[in-house]
Amino acid sequence: MTSKRNIYLDSKPIETAWQILVDTFKEHITPVETIDVADARGRVLAAPAIAVLSSPNFHAAAMDGIAVDAKHTFGASDEAPKTLVPGKDAFWINTGHAMPEGTNAVIMIEHVNVIDENIVEIEAPVFPWQHVRKMGEDIVATKLLFPRGQQINAYAMGALLSGGIFRVGVYKKPRVLIIPTGSELVQWHTAQVDQLVPGQVVESNSTVLGALCRDNGAQFDCHPMLKDDLDKITAAVTKAVKGDYDMVFIIGGSSAGSEDFARPVIASLGEVLVHGVTMMPGKPVLMGKVFEKPVFGIPGYPVSAIVAFEQFAGPLLRRMQKLPQMPARTAPVSLARKIASKLGQDEFLRVKIGAVDGKLIASQLPRGSGSITTLTEADGIIKIPRDVEGISEDDTTTAQLLRPLSAIENTLVITGSHDNTLDLLADQMRRFHDGIGISSSHVGSMGGLMAIRKNACHLAGTHLLDPDDGTYNISYIKKYLPKIPLRLVNLVMREQGLIVPKGNPKGIRSIADLADKKLRFINRQPGSGTRILFDYKLGMLGVAPADIQGYENDEYTHMSVAVAVLSGRADAGLGIMAAARALDLDFISVVTEAYDLVIPEQFYHTPNIRILLETIAGDGFKKRVLALGGYGVQKTGQEMFRQ
Repeated sequence: MTSKRNIYLDSKPIETAWQILVDTFKEHITPVETIDVADARGRVLAAPAIAVLSSPNFHAAAMDGIAVDAKHTFGASDEAPKTLVPGKDAFWINTGHAMPEGTNAVIMIEHVNVIDENIVEIEAPVFPWQHVRKMGEDIVATKLLFPRGQQINAYAMGALLSGGIFRVGVYKKPRVLIIPTGSELVQWHTAQVDQLVPGQVVESNSTVLGALCRDNGAQFDCHPMLKDDLDKITAAVTKAVKGDYDMVFIIGGSSAGSEDFARPVIASLGEVLVHGVTMMPGKPVLMGKVFEKPVFGIPGYPVSAIVAFEQFAGPLLRRMQKLPQMPARTAPVSLARKIASKLGQDEFLRVKIGAVDGKLIASQLPRGSGSITTLTEADGIIKIPRDVEGISEDDTTTAQLLRPLSAIENTLVITGSHDNTLDLLADQMRRFHDGIGISSSHVGSMGGLMAIRKNACHLAGTHLLDPDDGTYNISYIKKYLPKIPLRLVNLVMREQGLIVPKGNPKGIRSIADLADKKLRFINRQPGSGTRILFDYKLGMLGVAPADIQGYENDEYTHMSVAVAVLSGRADAGLGIMAAARALDLDFISVVTEAYDLVIPEQFYHTPNIRILLETIAGDGFKKRVLALGGYGVQKTGQEMFRQ
């Protein structure tokens, strides 16, 4: 078989694509199986559950004491106590035990005066059925415990067993076959990290999708990886749909390239229902029907794969076993800054969220569909509808929460310049203070000051050089935050310089060499302290930005700059020594600078900020900072300025 380039002929809106799935597979419900109640947690009843046993199925004592016929106690009082004879008209009993014949009440042991082993005395009467669990009090045989379609939870398991139901009929868990495809893939359990070559990718999607299948009540198997071979992929899908599998995923090969085989495989075996959905990420998702079973072409980019699953495959798996759809936890959020979006497609934007002064503030993470860390770092997801061009920072929108609201509300929001010690600080705080988190958004030093001005963060990281006097941060605070009471606390002193490949093959000695040798440079984003430092150094040298090849190409973190150099995208980039050292690159020092924290006075005395300040002042944090290389801690924790 041969292949040709696919074309998205008719991308569908999310709602339309989902309705096509529902209409096509409305009868595709898994068979019923009978299992032990003890194994039924999370499953859905296929038939009503009717009690066959009353609970309790006898009259049972609800207290420790003596069982009596209530009428024998009438008239007892403090002034005229009554005596009873154990074994005759009073019977010692423990909680839960069956009531002796002829008794209908229990006198609590603390209300019984023991005269001797043959006589007890009571000073108050009891009424019939006092402190007794009557037969059928909870469940009466023949009672409907649960209707069909009820999802069984831990409480329901107890009710079923108490009602004498030990086995139940439930819808079987769907079986999913996951087929990872791609000639570039290597399996994680056989991969040698130090032997991977450019172009090879560790296959992780099948593990992620398998876990998501379990989260949605399904079972899964992973097929051995298949190279880009149309005949082999076709054979694997054919065997799966003719066998016991209820759904098939072809991972990769759903896009429009000439080596993307999901569409021709499905088209040759059955029917392509949808190819392309107007959403980002996840646009290339493909849905088809083969031998009356759903077959998905799942995009290869990790975030696209996850979004495609969560929007379509996951909900369909739940529908097949009549599980209720998972409710989304949502909350209203305000944006730290405006978010632009393209018209014509729904966008699922990953965001960090923190509670600042009683409001939830969301800051967007990078949009790349290949960056699974944007999901691991995200606190929530904002859906931007396809008919909206963007969301203003003045608007309130709804975020789907990926973490509990209580955790988000206990998170310190740090906005501004990136530094490697922020991750270290977050870990150090968690070592001794469970539950306190740090959410850092890397928007540059100026972006951090603007977030302080908008009351959109608890503190900001900054390292802004004043070219007039060589000081850091204070002049910018006075200019941009003149009316805000705050404190400036040093986190670290750090070495900024040129990050260059191991061995410095271009013989770079200074920033001047970037222009003189016409080297490729990777910059930091506008508004970052590193960008301001670089522009200052260029001005001192009389070099125009246009003379720097790659000046317009920027990254948002020092580690991203270092990776750009390591990968060969750039010959050099300006960043911190710790980033170069982390990736075993060479470093040419340019300046020692102060990286400080700007803390508004309104937050300075809050418990979490006090814990943060205590942490950075501690010897444990300082030792870990020094181990990174390129840092000084002689001023760490000191207040540098107060306004």
